Amino acid sequence: MRQDSLAKTELRAISGLAGLYGLRMLGLFMVLPVMPLLLLEYEGAEPFIIGLTIGIYGFTQALLQLPYGWLSDKFGRKPLIYLGLLIFALGSLVAAMADSMLGLLVGRALQGAGAIASVLMALLADLTRDEKRTQAMASVGISIGLAFIVAMAAGPLLAGWVGLSGLFWLTAAFSLLGMFIVWRWVPTPQRVRKHLDAGGIDTKQVGKVLVNPQLLRLDFSILVLHLLLTGVFIAVPGLLINAGWTLTQHGWIYLTTMLLGFGLMIPLIIMGEKGRKMKAVLMIAVSLIAAALVLMPTNLGSWALLPGLLLFFTGFNLLEASLPSLISKQSPVQAKGTAMGIYSTSQFVGAFLGGVLGGFILTYWGPVELLWSAASLCLLWLVVLVGFKQPRHLSSRIFTLPAINSQALEALKSELASMQGVVEVVFLEEETTGYLKLDKQQLNEQALDNLLLN
Repeated sequence: MRQDSLAKTELRAISGLAGLYGLRMLGLFMVLPVMPLLLLEYEGAEPFIIGLTIGIYGFTQALLQLPYGWLSDKFGRKPLIYLGLLIFALGSLVAAMADSMLGLLVGRALQGAGAIASVLMALLADLTRDEKRTQAMASVGISIGLAFIVAMAAGPLLAGWVGLSGLFWLTAAFSLLGMFIVWRWVPTPQRVRKHLDAGGIDTKQVGKVLVNPQLLRLDFSILVLHLLLTGVFIAVPGLLINAGWTLTQHGWIYLTTMLLGFGLMIPLIIMGEKGRKMKAVLMIAVSLIAAALVLMPTNLGSWALLPGLLLFFTGFNLLEASLPSLISKQSPVQAKGTAMGIYSTSQFVGAFLGGVLGGFILTYWGPVELLWSAASLCLLWLVVLVGFKQPRHLSSRIFTLPAINSQALEALKSELASMQGVVEVVFLEEETTGYLKLDKQQLNEQALDNLLLN
C-alpha cells in the first residue's frame, strides 16, 4: 500500500462514520423546516412551547456529549455509540407516537440525549493514521453539509406525504440503520487512544481555552449562528405560507437557495484562505445574514423572501465551512481537542437558545419582530468580531514518534522547535504520537521530512 493512500480499514471507518453522521443529521434537520407549521395540530401548541420543542435537543446534546466521551474512554467507543443511537431511536419513537406537545418535548429531549458526536470523532481518530486524520475529518464535515442540504429540501416534501410523525418514524429507522453500519461495517479499534485533535475536553486545558479571546469569539460565533438558524426557522415557514407558497414548495425553495448559496460561498472561501483575509470573510458572512434578516420581513411580496433566504444560506454556509477550520488553526496544539469540544457545546447551546428565544418573541410579538431581533443580534456579533485578529495561516502535522529512548526524543523535540516555521511541538510518548503546528511560508518542508524520516 502506498503511504499516501488510505488503508481498507481506514476507508471503511471513514465511509461508515461519515455515513452515520449524515444519517443522524438528516433525521434531526428534516423536521426543522416543518415543525413550526405541523406542531400547530398538537394539543398545547403555543409559540413558546413550539420553540422549546424545536430547540430542546440542543440542551441535552450540550449536557451529555462530554460524559459520553469520558465513558467511551472507559468502556469503549462502540458500546457508547450503540447506547446513544438506541436513545436517539427511542426519542424518535416517542415523538412519532406523541399526541401532545409534552410527548413531543420528551421525544426531542431524548433525541438530543443520544449525544454521540464526540464519541464518533474519537472512534474515527482511533481507526485512522495520524497523517490521514485531516482527510477523515473533512469527509465527515462534507457528509454533515450534504445531510443539511438534503434534510432541508426533503423535510417539507416528505412531510406532505407522511406527516410529522412519519418523519420521526423515518428518523428512528435511520438510527437502527446506523447501528447496523457500526456493527457490520465500521471496524473495531484494537485500543482506545488519546488524541489531542479529536479526544474531547481535557479539563486541564479548559482554562487555557476560556481565556483565549480569539477562540471565545469563534465560540460566540457558532453559538449565535445556530441560535439564528433555529430561531429564524420558527418564523420562516409561516412567512412562506402567508406569502402563498405551499409546504411542498418550501422544499424546492430551500434546495434552490442553499445550492445557490453554496456556489456563492466558494469564491469567498478561496479569497479568505488564499488571500489570507479570513477576518474580512467572517464580517461579510455575518453582514449577509443581517441583510437577509432585514429583507425577509419587508412587504415587497412573496418573492422578497427568496433573495433573503439566498443571502441567509450564503452567509450560513460560509460560516459553517470557515469556523471549524479557524478553531483548529487558532487553538494551541495541546488544547485542540478541548477547543473543539467547547466549540461543539457552544453550537448545541445556540440551537437550544434559538428555540427558546424564538418561541418567546413569537409568543409576545410576532415573526417580523423575531427577524428584526435576529438582525439586531447580528450587529452585536459584528462588534464582537471587530476585535478578532487576522489569524496566522498555520497548518498541522501529526506523525508517529520514532522508536528511540526518552533522551533522544527530547533532543528531537528541541531540534524541531528550533526549526524556522515550526510554531509548536507536542509529543505524547505513551501514544507514540507527535503534533506540530507549522507556518509553511517560513518552513523548509524537505528539511522537516528529512528530520522526521531519519
